[in-house]
Amino acid sequence: MDYVIRNATRNDMPQVLHLIKELATFEKEPHAVEVTADDLKHDGFGEHPAFHCFVADVNSKIEGIALIYNRYSTWKGKILHLEDLIVSKSMRGKGLGTALLNKVVQYGYDLGVKRINWEVIDWNEPAINFYEQKGANVMRDWDVVQLNETGIKNYIAKL
Repeated sequence: MDYVIRNATRNDMPQVLHLIKELATFEKEPHAVEVTADDLKHDGFGEHPAFHCFVADVNSKIEGIALIYNRYSTWKGKILHLEDLIVSKSMRGKGLGTALLNKVVQYGYDLGVKRINWEVIDWNEPAINFYEQKGANVMRDWDVVQLNETGIKNYIAKL
């Protein structure tokens, strides 16, 4: 199988969105995706991009993505956050996930980050095993904390 891991372009965003929706369906939240291809184009390719995206291009079809952005740790300094690493269901087990993760780790190394972090849903054992086999530490004693849009509005209303 011939493929290339490359930087995403604006024109890739509809296919990137398709994979994001595929992941949402896999994670049993098919209606949770609010972002649009236009949002991705605007947010990822403007004057101050909010993210960077690598794609696995197989015969001009995007079969995998790794979407990352910079963060800062008060304990470590510069870190990189991997928001999602997605490989289409039909292409899993063919090396695309490893190739994408390799690209992310090399990118982080080149930036001089102190850590790369991401989350994995606790019931996705194949992904957990994949990450652990690559040497990642799956920290099962940490909980993810979020304020969604409604929570933000409610919080602000109480100020």
